[in-house]
Amino acid sequence: MRNFITFFVSSVAIVVAGSAAVAGEKVLEFKLVTKPVDVKVIEAANVEGQTVVSGKFFGVAVFSDGHIGVKEFVHSGDMLKGSGSYYGYSTYTFEEGAITARYTGAIKDGKSNGEYTILSGTGAYANATGTGTIESAPNLFKGVNLLNIKLVVRTPGS
Repeated sequence: MRNFITFFVSSVAIVVAGSAAVAGEKVLEFKLVTKPVDVKVIEAANVEGQTVVSGKFFGVAVFSDGHIGVKEFVHSGDMLKGSGSYYGYSTYTFEEGAITARYTGAIKDGKSNGEYTILSGTGAYANATGTGTIESAPNLFKGVNLLNIKLVVRTPGS
């Protein structure tokens, strides 16, 4: 009987360890270059410098090891003379799967900072949850944004 209990406990430990290996947390850090695709900017009546921005954007994620991904997203912002809040919904597509997230943030003094909430994923990121950060990076190019992105992706075990 003692051998059976030892065998049973060992088997449960192996199954639990195997499940934990499938579940996990992965940190993705990369530069993101974004460009407007179809954007509307509407000026508010009787409020100097107040605009509402809404539209579709596209981006390319570049990792330090050379891997890339793409981002398609919708974005909305409420800006007063270039500063204000924004939010949107992103889908990042990488070789191993896709991640969909909602983001919120603000622009002040030309610098953007924000946060992601991961809503779902596919492939290696199936049923993902997690968080992330958005931070503007120095940018010499007109018509595009350059951002530092960090996503902390949690995937459940199966």
